[in-house]
Amino acid sequence: MAERKPHISTEKKESVAKVAKLLKEYPVVGIIDMSTLPGAQLQKMRKSLAAKMKICMAKKRLMKVAMESVKKEIPGLEKLEAHLTGIPALLFTKESPFRIFNTIKKSKTSAFAKPGQVAPMDLILPAGPTPFGPGPVMGELGALGIKCGIEGGKIAIKIDFVAARKGDVIKDKTASLLSKFNIKPMEVGLNVTVIFEKGEILAADVLDIDEQKYADNISKAASWAFSLSVEIAYPTKSNINTLIAKAFRGAKAVGIEGGVLEKEIVGDVLAKVNAQASVLKKELNI
Repeated sequence: MAERKPHISTEKKESVAKVAKLLKEYPVVGIIDMSTLPGAQLQKMRKSLAAKMKICMAKKRLMKVAMESVKKEIPGLEKLEAHLTGIPALLFTKESPFRIFNTIKKSKTSAFAKPGQVAPMDLILPAGPTPFGPGPVMGELGALGIKCGIEGGKIAIKIDFVAARKGDVIKDKTASLLSKFNIKPMEVGLNVTVIFEKGEILAADVLDIDEQKYADNISKAASWAFSLSVEIAYPTKSNINTLIAKAFRGAKAVGIEGGVLEKEIVGDVLAKVNAQASVLKKELNI
């Protein structure tokens, strides 16, 4: 009896074909971690970023099948397949990996912390007045160990209170407290884990650069290179005028110092001699 082959639905075949087509069409492919992104937020971001990239969602197994089908045409694609962990989605773009990462990073919004989430930083209630008047809130704060009192008819926190340290799992009471004080420590948005381009994998920590700092560093490097080239008299198109001006000033100084009576500096030489004569005259009381 012939072995029965597993049935593959038309929907799954179409999904694999769609991913394979996008892999061949776009030179830059990224993986997004979808594990903490609400569906409504995803749809909103897909719409706002549609002009710059496409987001494709499919089952992880189907993504791998699609990658296997085209990896001979795209060298190094197997490196990307290894990063299909958690709940991934694929992004496709023709933008620079660094530019698209920065665009996605800027599209993130702040959100209240939920119980079970990990604090991304130290979460601190600063000392000072609060918007709350005397009442039950003061008892709630005191129960949490927050030192407070009344100032100007409002509850005031006496000293900074650390609600959670970076890396701590946020508890129910902590989440409620942060919400009460309108503190939104979490970022909601697409979380890019890696981007694949020209056979190379670029991790998030490589892609996450400060554009202004990067531009400033390039500007500083250019300035230092220019200064060095002038100092060692290395002529280039950019510094030749500066080198000629520097050489002229140097030659002029040597000529004046040596008393060379050339047309360009004779006035300076005579002025120097006159100044020296005036000093000598004063010294001799003439």
